[in-house]
Amino acid sequence: MDRMESVIEKVLYYSRWLLVPMYMGLAALLLILTVTFVVELTHLIPRLLELSEKDVILASLSLIDLALVGSLVVMVVISGYENFVSRIDLAEHDEKLDWVGKLDAGTLKLKVASSIVAISSVHLLKAFMNVQETPSEKLLWLVIIHMTFVISALLMAVIERFLVVHKGEHD
Repeated sequence: MDRMESVIEKVLYYSRWLLVPMYMGLAALLLILTVTFVVELTHLIPRLLELSEKDVILASLSLIDLALVGSLVVMVVISGYENFVSRIDLAEHDEKLDWVGKLDAGTLKLKVASSIVAISSVHLLKAFMNVQETPSEKLLWLVIIHMTFVISALLMAVIERFLVVHKGEHD
C-alpha cells in the first residue's frame, strides 16, 4: 500500500510539467500580441497627420491596452512557471527581473486582478472618448463590469491581507 501511495504522489507531483505546454502557448500569444501591436502602429504612422486628437488618443489607448495585456501574459508565464513547475535558473550575466521568484500564487492573483482593472479602465476610457457614438446601455454595462472588476480586486486584496496577518499570528 505504501508503494502505491508513493507512486500516486510522484505522478501527481510530476504532473505539474503538464502546465509547460500551456505556458508555451501563452508565450506564443505574446508573439501574436506583439505582431498585432506592430501592425496597429504601422497603420497609425502614415495617418498621423490627418488624425484628430481624439483619434490619436483612441489609437494610443489601443496600443496601451495591447502592452498591458502583454505584460499580464509575461507575469503569468514567468511567475506561474516558477510557482508551479520549476525555478528559472539564469546565468549570473543574464538579466533577471526583480520580481522573478518573489510572486507567490496569492500575489500573482492580485497582480492579475490589478492588471484586469487597468485593462478594463482603458476600455472604459475608450468608450467615454466615443460617448456620442456609444449607446447609453452599453456604457452602463461597461461601468458595471468595470466596477465588478474593481470590487473583486479590492476584495481579493483584503482577503489576501487578512490571510497574511492571520498566518503571521499562527507562526
